[in-house]
Amino acid sequence: QVQLVESGGGLVQAGGSLRLSCARAVSRSILSINSMAWYRQAPGKQRELVAYINSLDNIVYADSVKGRFTISRDNAKNTVYLQMNSLKPEDTAVYYCNADVTLPLKVRRDYWGQGTQVTVSS
Repeated sequence: QVQLVESGGGLVQAGGSLRLSCARAVSRSILSINSMAWYRQAPGKQRELVAYINSLDNIVYADSVKGRFTISRDNAKNTVYLQMNSLKPEDTAVYYCNADVTLPLKVRRDYWGQGTQVTVSS
């Protein structure tokens, strides 16, 4: 019912910037988008939360990205962004977009994008 498509990943040198985009398409009716978030997973590591924004514009960042990354959204474009500045090699990972959605009958469900690779060279 909800498709998420990430874009904007790539290879960048340490200290550089990238902006990730997550475009959301809804194929059936939903009651609400409760929150959108970016997660990442590095090789051999668990998936971790990077940044989160909910319907009240409350924002949470992982300590490791505070002051460097900014999450934002454009509701008119159904898109969430992750601006990543001052990138470090340890930011290298596959970045995933996540949506926490309430469906009809108040069923709550998570949706995930396919991921986009971010590689930061030293």
